[in-house]
Amino acid sequence: MTDVERGQYEALDTVEPQGESEALLSDKSGDTENVVSPPMFHTRSGYNIYHLLGSFFIGVLACAVGQYIIAPLCQSSQNTTKLQEQVLAPPYAGSTEVHPFPPASPTNAFPSLFPTGVGYAGPTPTGAEPALVATAPTYPVHTGAPQLVVPSLGGAKGAGTDNARFDIFKKWGNLSPWYTVDRTAFGLDTGPDEPEGCRVTGLHFLHRHGARYPTAWASYGGPAALATRLHQSAANWTASGNLEFLNEWTYKLGEEVLTPFGRQQLYDLGVSLRLKYGFLLSDFTKANTLPVFRTESQDRMLASAMNFALGFFGWPIEGQYQQSITIESSGFNNTLAPYYTCPNARMASKSDRALVYLKQWTEIYLTGARQRLQQQLDGYELSSEDVYILQQLCAYETVALGYSKFCELFTEEEWEGFEYALDLYFWYDSAFGSPVARVQGIGYINELIARLTHTPIATHNTTTNGTLNDNPITFPLNDSLYVDATHEVVVLNIITALNLSNFAASGPLPADHIPPNRSFVSSQLASFATNIQFQLLACSSVPDPQIRIIINDGVTPLTGIKGCPEHKDGMCSVSTFVEAQKQISRETDWDWGCYGDWEVPSGTAWNTTTGDPPMRMH
Repeated sequence: MTDVERGQYEALDTVEPQGESEALLSDKSGDTENVVSPPMFHTRSGYNIYHLLGSFFIGVLACAVGQYIIAPLCQSSQNTTKLQEQVLAPPYAGSTEVHPFPPASPTNAFPSLFPTGVGYAGPTPTGAEPALVATAPTYPVHTGAPQLVVPSLGGAKGAGTDNARFDIFKKWGNLSPWYTVDRTAFGLDTGPDEPEGCRVTGLHFLHRHGARYPTAWASYGGPAALATRLHQSAANWTASGNLEFLNEWTYKLGEEVLTPFGRQQLYDLGVSLRLKYGFLLSDFTKANTLPVFRTESQDRMLASAMNFALGFFGWPIEGQYQQSITIESSGFNNTLAPYYTCPNARMASKSDRALVYLKQWTEIYLTGARQRLQQQLDGYELSSEDVYILQQLCAYETVALGYSKFCELFTEEEWEGFEYALDLYFWYDSAFGSPVARVQGIGYINELIARLTHTPIATHNTTTNGTLNDNPITFPLNDSLYVDATHEVVVLNIITALNLSNFAASGPLPADHIPPNRSFVSSQLASFATNIQFQLLACSSVPDPQIRIIINDGVTPLTGIKGCPEHKDGMCSVSTFVEAQKQISRETDWDWGCYGDWEVPSGTAWNTTTGDPPMRMH
């Protein structure tokens, strides 16, 4: 039997059922001293027909009585044996399965025999840069994930759907693969391609890392925790029906790093951006400079940036750009990982306000699923959190392994509930409902202002890094293309700090029902490889340079930004935008938000829709 957790084979201990034999046989084969021989009787035969008939009827009666008494006992014994066989789940159920690659010391590794630069490259002339955003009659949309298997929802009774528009990949919140949102998703009927009479002059591009394995810690949920509980109690439970696969299931997910699909996402994102905005590279050729892209030191962040660069520039990437890698750790100012220098962002009572809402909502929307699945799992009592984790496993296994049986366990309505659970989580922990959202996003706003005004940051009093930001080599201010990689929580911090208030229009999210037409949907804003375009335009209809914000190909209104008008294409003059952001920066009290001794009660007793903490009392 494979011990999957240890990665080796171990023989199962086998105990022969010798109890009965030992009760019948002497423990000393040569001991005959105490053996009592049966008495020997010598009698003569004296039986007649009446004796024989009486014996026959007595025998029949004895057989009948014996069958009546013994048969149920035999049947009971058989049932007990079957039950024992059913309860004893395999000892490896729920254990962790790991396939390490590459091998530590491969015997056939001789790099000198496999050089990449062998010459004889053939002709290598390049062509003109693509400019799809300006030249194509339509803008390409990003939908689905062709590398992943779309699961059937027929596994649960009533789980099937006739709704052709239902897309389970869009119901996983921050675990969804990024997708082009509907053209009118954010309230404007316009696309990300150049508006009529305008041309793109620059782009500031912010994106999240690609699909990853689960993180090491979670305040609620967490697939590894459930796998451990199931494995430790494997001898006590058995699964049947739609859950029968759980008897042989092992936990195959790693931790934190990109999955193969996540790597593909970022490569594709790089290719996509090159096709849309490749023409901006001509500005670097004219200036005789290279682009500077930024990411953090965390493994998945660096891997995302490298895969993006491979897609955008093509191999080899050396000599085509410069990659700034900021340190993601305590003691280092970093606008792309601001929580390390904001102590209040690490206090659960202030930064994890979503927990109470999430627990309340899962108890509501998963009631039916928990009851249904519990009937198919004997010996292990499912909690609402366990069932929520089963939904997490669907998403995580799909983006890691390509397919997951867990997806089939839930109905369309239950997936709608899962999506809303993640909306609650990110609204109250990272966006407009969090008291530490704006203060964590303000550092990036200051960097954006510096780039838009071509002016160094005057004072480093937030998460900006003076060493890097004050150096025009590591933080250039005159480029037409910038690319920054970060986490989904930081993307939401930045959206909040910008005051894109249209996403907060439906106000605090309730924990007892899904509000209709809600303005905040986490999969539209914080999915794997989510991305924001700050698009710069020169338009013949207006004298000033314009800016638009495009999130996952959806143009968002800027009416929450002071002075920006209602515009059919979501445009605002750069000067107006900058002045509004400067005011937001001045009014954001970094010291109070991150170091202030303030408290907020849990639940609905206190709320914010601007991402700010309670006001400082002067």
